[in-house]
Order: sequence, then C-alpha cells, then structure tokens
Amino acid sequence: MVDVVARDVRFHVQRISPPDGFPADRPVVVFLHGLILDNLSSFYYTLAGPVAAIGAESIMYDLRGHGRSQRPPAGYTVDDAVDDLAALLAELGVDRPVYLVGNSYGGVVALRFALRRPWQVAGLVVIEAHTVGDAAGDWTEHMSNTLTVTALGLAHDDLADQLRELGERKLARAARLAGELLNGTTLIDDVAATPPLRGPELAAIGCPVLAVYGVHSDLADAGHQLARHLPDCTLHMVPDQAHTVLREATPLVRTLVLDWLTARTARR
Repeated sequence: MVDVVARDVRFHVQRISPPDGFPADRPVVVFLHGLILDNLSSFYYTLAGPVAAIGAESIMYDLRGHGRSQRPPAGYTVDDAVDDLAALLAELGVDRPVYLVGNSYGGVVALRFALRRPWQVAGLVVIEAHTVGDAAGDWTEHMSNTLTVTALGLAHDDLADQLRELGERKLARAARLAGELLNGTTLIDDVAATPPLRGPELAAIGCPVLAVYGVHSDLADAGHQLARHLPDCTLHMVPDQAHTVLREATPLVRTLVLDWLTARTARR
C-alpha cells in the first residue's frame, strides 16, 4: 500500500507481486475500477491476486476522487483519467507496455488510453464498458441524469446521517463520500461530456482485447460494437447476467481473464 502523487493529485495504490521465481520482466497488469461507489477493492478481492499468482505484477489504484485517493474539485474527464494513468505509471517506474483491465467506466478509460497511447498498451480487458457505439450518447445522458438525481438526494436527504444513526457505519461513509464526489466536484458535467467511441476510432486500437458483457446488460450492444470494429477482439457474453457481471459472475470472469492473459503472455 502506497500513496503516489501524479499530476498534483495523491493516488492510493496497491500492488501485488507474483511469487518468487518469475522473471524480472514479468507482465504488468493495471486494474481500473468504475465510478462513484467503486474503488480498487472490487479488483483486490476478485482478480488481482489470481493474476499475480500466474506471474504478472498487479497494480490497482483508486481513481481521482474515489476511495482513498485525493478528491480535487475538477479534472474528471476521461482525458484527465488517461493523463492520470500515464503520469501514475511514470511515477511508479513502469517503462514497458501494460495490460489494462477496466470495469464499467474503467473500461472506457482503458479504451481511450489504448487509443491515445498505443505504445504503452500490450492488451485490454474491458468488462461492461460504456460510451461505445451509436447508442452511447443516449446511455451517457441517462447516466448523467441519474447521477444528478442521486446528487440532489444525497445533498437534501441526509442519507449518511440516517445510516449512521441506524448503525450502518460502512454504508454511511460510502454515502458521505459519494455525496462529496457528486456535489463537490465537476464529475457529473465531465462524465456527461464523454464522447462516444465509434467505428473508425475503435478500428485504430490494434492491441488484443477481451470484452466481457452480460447477456441481459443494457450495454450488451457495446460489446457487439467492440467485436465488430476492433481488429483483434474476443467477445464473451455471460449468460443470465447484466451490468454487475464482475461481482455476480466472479469465478467465470476470473477464468476468462486468466486464460486470456496466459495465452497472451505465453506468446510474448
């Protein structure tokens, strides 16, 4: 556990190294979580340990404003997230291409990073990434409206205080942090301004990609868009699952990711 300052923001970082005996130039896998209530723990308890066990260096961090990272008032566009990641890798001394594993918004950051900085990316795993395809604008507008309503509710309903009075300290803390992020920063406006990734841009992402989506997810079409336009994409649609596929189908997702990474690193 360490705090790293990049672009004048303090980021909370966790690393899990593989057991002794693996080569010094082992692959590096960086995990990118989703928005608001999510943080690096969603990967710490699901994928990061098993990925390290097969010989990769696992790096997780809380995105700006999330978890234990610093919460500046501005800088929450997807381009800011890409710049944050590039600066963080430099501060950590990671000087070779990495594999990025992104869930939900983290998948959007991973795709944008691969588009802007292809020399730094060995491969991508995107799980339920949004803002992809022709319907992305409608989805982004819906998400922005939902976040706005949530922000108003957290500001006026004293949810954190109510939960604390009920003895739900963990939930109260989560509600407080979510309220501070939604009402005290530019995050909602910045997320609303996220442009969709369409065919020509996706076609420019040349690294191998594993895309994992729930069959019943509202974002299922985004997975099919990725498979249609990315030059090297393996799409897996998880039966009986929706957007929470990482949490609800963890064993299957873990197997898919480990098998895919093992095949990529073996070729390397």
